[in-house]
Amino acid sequence: MSKPTVAIVGRPNVGKSTLFNRILGGRPAIVSDRPGTTRDRHFGDAEWQGRRFWVVDTGGLVPESDDAMDRAIRQQVEFALAESDVVVFLVDGKEGVHPVDQAIGERLRRAQGSVVLAVNKLDDLERSTAHLDFYELGFGEPLGVSAAIGKGSGDLLDAVVERLPPYDPAESEDTIGVAVVGRPNVGKSSLVNRLLGEERHVVAPEAGTTRDAVDSLLRYRGKNLNFIDTAGLRRKAKVQDDLEFYSTLRTERAVERAEVCVLVVDATLGLHNQDLRIATEAWDRGCGLVIAVNKWDLVEEKEANTAYRGQEELVAKAPFLRHVPFLYVSALTGQRARKVLDLILEVAEARERRIPTAEVNRVLASLLERSGPPQKPGEEVKLLYASQIDTAPPTFAIVSNRPDDVPESYQRYLANGFREVWPFSGSPLRLKFTSRGARR
Repeated sequence: MSKPTVAIVGRPNVGKSTLFNRILGGRPAIVSDRPGTTRDRHFGDAEWQGRRFWVVDTGGLVPESDDAMDRAIRQQVEFALAESDVVVFLVDGKEGVHPVDQAIGERLRRAQGSVVLAVNKLDDLERSTAHLDFYELGFGEPLGVSAAIGKGSGDLLDAVVERLPPYDPAESEDTIGVAVVGRPNVGKSSLVNRLLGEERHVVAPEAGTTRDAVDSLLRYRGKNLNFIDTAGLRRKAKVQDDLEFYSTLRTERAVERAEVCVLVVDATLGLHNQDLRIATEAWDRGCGLVIAVNKWDLVEEKEANTAYRGQEELVAKAPFLRHVPFLYVSALTGQRARKVLDLILEVAEARERRIPTAEVNRVLASLLERSGPPQKPGEEVKLLYASQIDTAPPTFAIVSNRPDDVPESYQRYLANGFREVWPFSGSPLRLKFTSRGARR
């Protein structure tokens, strides 16, 4: 990451996600009074005093615990520390210095990084002296804050920004947002881990381990890819726990801000109606789409046309899938997994492709010559000319004397004809019919 990075670390339930949300000015992380809610690292883009930086929200750190999930969270915190320029060590001012705080402090001192000690939950900050007890941790002056109501957060950010290394925003490059979506337990985190080449996300065999949408950055073939590994989507009727509800909502928001969606499907179970709903939602929002059929190594008695027949059955249910690349992979063995990265770049490029107006009209004329628009009694329907008016996704305006009388079947004919010349692989393609002189 070219921008500086700030990691928030501390033991469970001291308010790390609340502070994370306060810094970002919104509520992008799940906040709950249930310890252990934040399991993975959660990235957010923040700005203070003209400085932009990444903020990393981490799971609660329990240094000596042998619990499997605690061990996994420790690993995530280790990654966050390795990637961070500044660490905000958050403690609970109401409970005082805790033995786990002292253990975390020892770990941070060994890391020899820049640490800002923040004492949270001091709602009566002006009169409180509770933060003074934390001098014994050895990180200089403790800064009192109340993340819940915002007190002291400005002073804390001032201290953070003072410690940030120099940053030249001109060095930043455009990033392709990639939302990794799918039903629970299909291997989304495992696939992202395989692509990143490290255990960046907590992976466990039970469904629902990933609760929040978690960003991970990867540079590949000169491009920055921002992976959003999202909580598995269930039908809303099955979402009873409030935590799962917000996770589902977060996943939908992840699709909204992504340029490309990778829909992960379990090869042993096939593509269900829920998968089709996710794919359709991403497509309708103009997002690029790649379908990764995971666990392909577990499919027994594969024949030469097994994959092709499966795709054709899906295309019959949702014709737009004919324009979406399918890839049969195994996150466990790594089979064809790296090809996912190539397809993401291919789809992102197709989504941004712009066609010269002269070429658009040449292709339109050829399609009209092959088959003109159906005619109703009365004035003849004419298509006069066309041009591409937008990208991401590619959008074409076609000027007609009677734009409302162009039937959907002929609109599909034109769209398919355009795709014969410019495939726009994995990208939606939109046509807008307008009259001469109308505003686009």
